[in-house]
Amino acid sequence: MDRYTEKVKIIGADEKTLMGISERNLLSLNLEEMKIVQEYFTSLGRNPTDCEMETIAQTWSEHCYHKIFKADIEYSERKGKKIKTEKITLLKEIQTATEKASKDFCVSVFKDNAGIIRFNKRYGIAFKVETHNHPSALEPYGGAGTGIGGVIRDILGAGKGAFPILNTDIFCFGLQDASYEKLPEGVLHPRRVFRGVVSGVRDYGNRMGIPTASGAIIFDSGYQNNCLVYCGTVGIIPLDKVEKEVRENDYVVVVGGKTGRDGIHGATFSSVALDKDISTSVVQIGNPIVEKKMMDVLMKARDENLYSAVTDCGAGGLSSAVGEMGKDVGAVVYLEKVPLKYEGLAPWEIWVSESQERMVLSVPEKDIQRLLQLFSEEDVEATVIGQFVNTGKLEIFYNGERVCNLDMRFLHRGLPPRKLKASYHIKKNIPVPNINLKEPFDWEERVLNILGSSNIASKEVVIRQYDHEVQAHTIIKPLTGMEQKGPSDATVLKPLYNNWKGIAVGCGINPFYGMIDPYYMAGCCIEEAIRNIVAVGADPDKVAILDNFCWGDVNDEKNLGALVRNVKGCRDFAIKYRVPFISGKDSLNNFFIDKKTGIKTSIPGTLLISAVGIVSDIRKAITSDFKEEGNCLYICGKTYNELGASEYYRRYKIEGGAVPVPHPLRTRMVMKKIHRCIKEGIILSCHDCSDGGFIISILEMAIGGEKGAIVYLDNIPSLDSSLEVLLFSESQGRFIVEVERQCRDVFESMMSGLDVSYIGSVHDNSELRCIYKGETILEIPIKKAGDVWRSGLKW
Repeated sequence: MDRYTEKVKIIGADEKTLMGISERNLLSLNLEEMKIVQEYFTSLGRNPTDCEMETIAQTWSEHCYHKIFKADIEYSERKGKKIKTEKITLLKEIQTATEKASKDFCVSVFKDNAGIIRFNKRYGIAFKVETHNHPSALEPYGGAGTGIGGVIRDILGAGKGAFPILNTDIFCFGLQDASYEKLPEGVLHPRRVFRGVVSGVRDYGNRMGIPTASGAIIFDSGYQNNCLVYCGTVGIIPLDKVEKEVRENDYVVVVGGKTGRDGIHGATFSSVALDKDISTSVVQIGNPIVEKKMMDVLMKARDENLYSAVTDCGAGGLSSAVGEMGKDVGAVVYLEKVPLKYEGLAPWEIWVSESQERMVLSVPEKDIQRLLQLFSEEDVEATVIGQFVNTGKLEIFYNGERVCNLDMRFLHRGLPPRKLKASYHIKKNIPVPNINLKEPFDWEERVLNILGSSNIASKEVVIRQYDHEVQAHTIIKPLTGMEQKGPSDATVLKPLYNNWKGIAVGCGINPFYGMIDPYYMAGCCIEEAIRNIVAVGADPDKVAILDNFCWGDVNDEKNLGALVRNVKGCRDFAIKYRVPFISGKDSLNNFFIDKKTGIKTSIPGTLLISAVGIVSDIRKAITSDFKEEGNCLYICGKTYNELGASEYYRRYKIEGGAVPVPHPLRTRMVMKKIHRCIKEGIILSCHDCSDGGFIISILEMAIGGEKGAIVYLDNIPSLDSSLEVLLFSESQGRFIVEVERQCRDVFESMMSGLDVSYIGSVHDNSELRCIYKGETILEIPIKKAGDVWRSGLKW
């Protein structure tokens, strides 16, 4: 009888028994997968140990293996009476976009813990965005904190290690005024989730000494039961440290934190639905001080070339880290050597624990003593727990007993692609009549109502909690203007102290468009992310993007169909905008089952696009706030009747309408011209038009600059001259720019042939005055607008 393991009796088990094993042990393996495991061990003539079953479950989890994105999907798309059916693999669609849009500045794409682009001749920029949704819904503070801690380690594990220089955070929460009485059992109030998540990211990021300076927050009832927590990190890495390779006979070394029971089954739990019965023990416990110490000494070890390869201990713990590093070689591990927080852990618990602040290194024999000495000098744990050996097997021992013996080929290639069906019915994307035009109502009241709504209002109450000055290279910060009262489109960093070259980081997210058409949601998110960084000075020809898909129950054919259509949109628009995907992540099955009613609720399908671009000279970067009285204002881009799912329609509960349709060719021309004008100092301020439409964008510029403006709405290029469209349409491809009066002719000459129009000028009269058909229809005091905007979101 084995002393330290239990045998899992699957040989000869029937289907009911197999699924009972999976569900009872939170393996999250379906019947087909359990049968594959059963067949494998039947061929070996023995039952698996608990450690072997846990290893397979973590490796094959949706979180780690991305089974949906690797699946063979039969996709049917209906438009009118026509039905088109095709075979599709989601991961290949994204890779196709990258191959066709790829640029020479891409260094490492979809093969490491983060994507890497070339910054200059010596350095690259690494970028990764992760999600920590399920843990944050259960325990907001710990879930979000370990979310940001985990993605920091992704950057430390990119290549031989990039140094983190920026954190990003994008959150989706339920409505803050939700009724406590109507919350399903087991669901935390959205306000508690909001405060806990922000506090978790704040405390972890601040204590790590990394600026958190880029992000967004969305509130909607669809996120009440399942919040979304996107955490990102940007790092800088020497180009000669990008390549890594596990070498035969290298030692397996675990560094950083000790191992406990926290986070066990984190990978498998994140792959299934939430319900009230899931224990918070699956949520990891973070310690940023330990990670900070580990990060600092790891960078020293990297620069001394003391290891061949590195990766982080994230989902699946050591089982995933060692298993992935040794998949092309083999590995032997001795679990009794792993440093523990306390006694009493079973071998499988040590192996799959997701305790934080741990990395795994592949260290040559000649360097092992120096590496252990270096970590000891900095009081950071570093322990040899095994060796990478050319056996093609994963062998795990505990006090002399072999508790796991798996073929690497079976573990990493033994799961065939799933066969799935998906369908989507394309609805007509047509405008609705402007039903309110004949009603006499107060336009100022409507504008301010939207300006103060939670999705549009200032996020200053959150931003001020983050340290965005640490490391002293944040050039354009989250808030802008002399008094930092207005919003920035993106963040600009100066990664090297002896170089004026910089990077811009921004994002695009709008789940509401996806409720009408997820294809155009993809295009809008991609374009918004690009527009945001171009608005501050990034070169549109040197932009790379990341995708993060968060979806509901993908076992539902229609939900999966919406995801497929969204991915197709990502493929098409990435190619058209000529931006490569360099990294990505999917978080699926974000749905909640109410055990009392049996009702299943999925989140809105949500796509986050993050963008990073090169700013050739940060001294030329610009912000969105008005600069000087008398300067000319222009709008670049055409406005259409595209109010579907807009902030205006949602605020006033108007259904239907056309979702914005991007125009990549035209918009790329506009962006390239705007970039040239920014470089030559012709444009003094720039702001993209997005959520809330033109009126919200120009008010944000006025609030940031604490200056007023006179605007002639009739001058806005549009095929629909109704006020609702001119003020609130969220058509893509639009920028508002401020130009010095003496540069007006030069600017108009440079922008000739494009949809660019003079719309007014900056005034120091402390109000925004909008003129329509010869009449003043809006006169909004800037101070009043600023007060409304800043008071819309409460802490």
